[in-house]
Amino acid sequence: MDLLLLFFAGFAAFAFSTIAGGGGAMIVLPLVQFLYGGKMAVPLVQAGNFLGRPSRLILFWSYIDWQVVRWYFPFALLGGITGAWLFAQMEAALLPLILGLFLLLASIYSLLKKTKASFKMPLKAFSVVGFLVANLSTVVGATGPVLNPFYLNYAMKKEALVATKAMNSFLLAMVQLPAYAFFGDLSKDMLVPALCLGLGAAAGNFLGKSLLKRLSEKRFRLIFVVMMGVFGVLMIWRYLKG
Repeated sequence: MDLLLLFFAGFAAFAFSTIAGGGGAMIVLPLVQFLYGGKMAVPLVQAGNFLGRPSRLILFWSYIDWQVVRWYFPFALLGGITGAWLFAQMEAALLPLILGLFLLLASIYSLLKKTKASFKMPLKAFSVVGFLVANLSTVVGATGPVLNPFYLNYAMKKEALVATKAMNSFLLAMVQLPAYAFFGDLSKDMLVPALCLGLGAAAGNFLGKSLLKRLSEKRFRLIFVVMMGVFGVLMIWRYLKG
């Protein structure tokens, strides 16, 4: 029953995350925490996300912005390794609160500004963003929406944004998962649950692409910005709940 629940949760979460510009892992993380416990949840969700990611890459391959990937990934690689070490050493209690406040404020600012960009995002700045967010995502487990303000202000079209985020996340997971295993936080017991979650995510990506085609750029951006705020509130609520 738990495995079937993981499949359908992955399906719904990642179909939605396609049109919201991310957040699938954040949606399923509370369920995985409930079913398998806090310490096991983060690497399990990352593994499921990794297994479901190839379907999104195949669907959106032609839209990937490889310039962003070249600047983002090498520094994210380093951040993924250091983040896995931090995950094994610490309890990152305050991080969800800090990230939640960042997302909420970025969402409010973007809605009030009502322009395509609320700050200038140079291409080379993705190196710094990659390192920092890779550290955070490896420790917290679900920080995809934290990247959204940076992609949004780089003025990407909707398909390019979804595709490039997917590629960067996939490449980062290739570093995160071995690092989790090396530091003892990824076990064989997670394989079947991660596979069920990944299969659901893969199926959800197909539905998500169909829904994304029907959205205009303006409506996509509105959903994207609003969901940044929603995910921010969600992270703050989880922190306050304990």
